[in-house]
Amino acid sequence: MKLAVDAMGGDHAPKEIVLGVKKALEEFHDIEVLLYGDETKIKEWLPSHERLTIVHSDEVIEGSDEPVRAVKRKKNASMVMMAQAVKNGEAHACISAGNTGALMTAGLFLVGRIEGIERPALAPTLPTLDGKGFLMLDLGANVDAKPEHLAQYAIMGSIYAEKVRGIEEPRVGLLNIGTEDKKGNELTKKTFSLLKETPVHFVGNVESRDLLNGVADVVITDGFTGNMVLKTIEGTALSIFSLLKKTFTTSLKNKIAAGLVKSDLKDMKNMLDYSEYGGAGLFGLKAPVIKAHGSSNEVAFYNAMRQAREMVKNDVSNTIKEAVKGGDAHE
Repeated sequence: MKLAVDAMGGDHAPKEIVLGVKKALEEFHDIEVLLYGDETKIKEWLPSHERLTIVHSDEVIEGSDEPVRAVKRKKNASMVMMAQAVKNGEAHACISAGNTGALMTAGLFLVGRIEGIERPALAPTLPTLDGKGFLMLDLGANVDAKPEHLAQYAIMGSIYAEKVRGIEEPRVGLLNIGTEDKKGNELTKKTFSLLKETPVHFVGNVESRDLLNGVADVVITDGFTGNMVLKTIEGTALSIFSLLKKTFTTSLKNKIAAGLVKSDLKDMKNMLDYSEYGGAGLFGLKAPVIKAHGSSNEVAFYNAMRQAREMVKNDVSNTIKEAVKGGDAHE
């Protein structure tokens, strides 16, 4: 399979992106990579590889660019060329750590929506205390959503959890302000009724305080709420580790204690880092489009590539297409 990669997107591009690609090429012998970006800079970190094609691009979509305008005007940007390769059938999936809005725009305009999917959803796998993680969607592709959109999210998320994450009959929960069936606003109440009729294993309403305890394998919400939950989890984790660092440096006794638990703290930090699980998939498109975290290092970007490979290997996009046409989500 061929994977198209934007080498110039993200805070640490192209170095960490290219090193992540190198790691993926070493690990997976069934992939070829089309790497888009500044050829000279790319070759500093990966001069050549038999399964690598470097496609030079001298334009970059910056984080500050307005997404739609950038995609339309910067035709030779590494991100746009990457998405165009998928549209042209030159690659099976694409991955970028660049501007999220621009990647979603490129995905919609170039890769295109699956017929029957009204709104694509941005879906990362977030951490749980048991290390298994859970898929959450939507986390910002659409700030407004209808019950029908959330029902489609449930089908797409369930298929991904089963086909890619290997979870048999994944539990699907609806994020709400209480677990009772009648809780919530009009959106969640109507969505609850729809999900009871949807071909997924719906376990009812779930609360945000229970998410990291693994209350569900797939959690459904609108993009506005989902993005706030994501930022809250990120901010809380950063604050906790900031407090721990401050505490462990206040005295000699605490510094000694910090030395004793240093490796355990590192393991705990990795467990709470959702980039360890891969990138955020833009579900509902004709081919896999993966948004790697903007601050991705080599390992995080490798994980995003692993995720794209699994989606192609398990034919997730076509499975979603068939499910939306009326088939069962787990056929």
